[in-house]
Parts: sequence; structure tokens; C-alpha cells
Amino acid sequence: MKNIILIGMMGCGKTTISKELAQQLDWPVIDIDEYLVEKYQMTIPEMFEISEDYFREREHICCQEIARLDGYIVSTGGGVIKNPSNIDVLKQNGMIFYLDRPVELIIKDIDT
Repeated sequence: MKNIILIGMMGCGKTTISKELAQQLDWPVIDIDEYLVEKYQMTIPEMFEISEDYFREREHICCQEIARLDGYIVSTGGGVIKNPSNIDVLKQNGMIFYLDRPVELIIKDIDT
């Protein structure tokens, strides 16, 4: 069973839609950002303080680990697409859905 992978800009609805899908399909949800924070015991801002490369390398490792799972709804961080290898890895065992929401609505919903 393949995973459902949700990608898109921050605030496009990945978390909201992943929770709704989880209820309807009775599948577990993994949020890559939450997985990363738990695995490395650091916040994302703390990782970025070291460097963006440091964060992106760990994000890629998490994508590789999550791609080995079956039957999950995966909510990605907004920047996961910055590394094309992440998409390649996630695609191996998942269907990727890009959530496209108008920027005006995103700006209304997030704290900019």
C-alpha cells in the first residue's frame, strides 16, 4: 500500500487535509517536521541556527525513513521540494499531491 504525500507552501492546508484524510481512510499521519524534531531532539529554528544545509540534510534522512513505510498520510514541510532527491525518495512508495492554495488566503491564515 502506497503512502499519500502532501506537498505545498506553508499554510496551504497540508496539516488540515492530512488529518481529514486520516479520519476518512483510517490511516496514520506523519508530519515530517514533527518527525524530524522528535528524531533529532531539536527545534527547526535550532537546526537552522546551525545552517539550512544542516536542516535540509536531516530532512532528507527523514524522507528516506518515512518512504520505507506503507499506508501513511505524510504531511511535508513547505521546503521539502528544495531538494529534488526528497521528491524522488518519497515518490518510490507514495503518491504525491501538490496542494495549491491562493497566496492571498495563505497570508490571511498564517502569522507572517
